[in-house]
Amino acid sequence: MSGIGPVEPGEGTRAWDTADTDTTPPAKRPRGRCAQVYAAHRRAVLAGAAAVVVLAGGGYLYATRPASAPAPEPTPRETPYPSQAVVVGYLGPVARSGRTPRGRFGFEVELSVRYGPPITVEQLTQPYEGLSLRTDPRTPFRIGTKTPQKIVVTMRVIECGKAPERAGLPFLDVTLRNTRAIEAHSFILGERYAKDLSDALQVACSNDSMSSPNG
Repeated sequence: MSGIGPVEPGEGTRAWDTADTDTTPPAKRPRGRCAQVYAAHRRAVLAGAAAVVVLAGGGYLYATRPASAPAPEPTPRETPYPSQAVVVGYLGPVARSGRTPRGRFGFEVELSVRYGPPITVEQLTQPYEGLSLRTDPRTPFRIGTKTPQKIVVTMRVIECGKAPERAGLPFLDVTLRNTRAIEAHSFILGERYAKDLSDALQVACSNDSMSSPNG
């Protein structure tokens, strides 16, 4: 028995055969110029945008910050103790004149106030029993910060046996007063004063028999 059956489809004519054999992906659409520029500079664009956001946030925080308290006023310097504010400097010996009594000699010193209120010099003395001392101007006197005060310290030998043969570190005792305190302080005037005082004592006591110079 013969007959005609269904016609078999040819190779490549079925839909699934076409899908299996055609694996080429669809072509991408070409990018526009703006898209290409954005793709090339994407990082820079994102960084710029982030910077704008940060600046905007910082400006907002600065504008809404709480007002800072004003700086405190500087406190005035505390009034010093008088011994801390006074400087005593040695200027040198006073030249003797023909009328200067034997056993008497003088020195010139300068007192100044570095800072603070005026200071009153209540008293000025020296430590040796064999000598007496007076000042010109006489104590008490007052000094301020504007003008130093020069004074002449005159000493007289009362007894050579109680005066030092060589003055090592001689000093002057000064009693000072200001609005804070009253103090007695010893000021060492240095090697020049020690040498000049020793030389003056040697001249004043050069006669061994002299124990109490006149004048």
